[in-house]
Amino acid sequence: MKVIYGDCSLGLQGDKFGYIFNYGIRALESLVKNGREWMYRGPVPTFWRALTDNDRGNGLHLRSGMWLAADQFIRYKEVRVLVDGEDKRQPDPMGNNRYTAWETAAAVEIIYTYETITVPATTVEVSYQVDVRGRILVKVHYYGKEELPELPVFGMRFVLPTLATGFTYEGLSGETYPDRMAGGVPGIYEVEGLPVTPYLVPQDCGMHMESKWVRIHPGGAMSNVTKGPLALSARGDASGEDSLEIHMADAPFAFSCLPYTAQELENASHQEELPPARRTVLCVLGAVRGVGGIDSWGAEPEPSYRIDAARDIRYSFWIV
Repeated sequence: MKVIYGDCSLGLQGDKFGYIFNYGIRALESLVKNGREWMYRGPVPTFWRALTDNDRGNGLHLRSGMWLAADQFIRYKEVRVLVDGEDKRQPDPMGNNRYTAWETAAAVEIIYTYETITVPATTVEVSYQVDVRGRILVKVHYYGKEELPELPVFGMRFVLPTLATGFTYEGLSGETYPDRMAGGVPGIYEVEGLPVTPYLVPQDCGMHMESKWVRIHPGGAMSNVTKGPLALSARGDASGEDSLEIHMADAPFAFSCLPYTAQELENASHQEELPPARRTVLCVLGAVRGVGGIDSWGAEPEPSYRIDAARDIRYSFWIV
């Protein structure tokens, strides 16, 4: 694939795909396949889910509220670039003068290191390994830190440019959480639209545990990044040629696919306060807290279904 060394970004280009990794915002800024742009906001670590009634009842927000701030704001520490195994670090403007327009590579890895604004702080490392077919292996590592409160979730959040028409996935049926998945039936399921459970008070919903893959079908709404005939495509075809797919790497993952971020759900006291749905928010998660509520709307999840922030969390997935 072609490698473009920019002053503020690294570009990768191959057969029907083009990616831009930004050095300033430390994220995958652009993911284009077959002419369609899939990134509205580049993927970043996520630590928060919208509170459930159970969470409010047992005071999770009072114990773990700093993770809401960490989810909104994060420090960017460093970027490393490895091209065919050679460590390029972050190419600087003067150093870029030695490159032509014809550099190529068989494999490129970009590693972003983030630092949370929690007290004490900890770090998250996200690696993107790109091969010549355009597949991206994402490896995520949260470094555990003593004295931090338990995590609501941990993973990566993608914001896609338009409102998806739906998604197909292989995993457990219905909405599942770590302590609410015994009734889930393994299979392949298709979900129309991006349903938000109509609780009186908006809260976290739409979680899918033990997933092997998910395919997002693009919406047809026009936006500033999806224009022309491609924007009129109502959904991807059965082969996934015009869809974004996330596949498991070493182990199944959890995901939610909603029209709102956790903060948007959190800010609404009633359903009518939710903003108009315009984007697709895809969270690919390596750890999810249980919902609890065993004997009341306030009972804690059992200890095995909580996320200890002092322990490392590692997981990985493919973008294909």
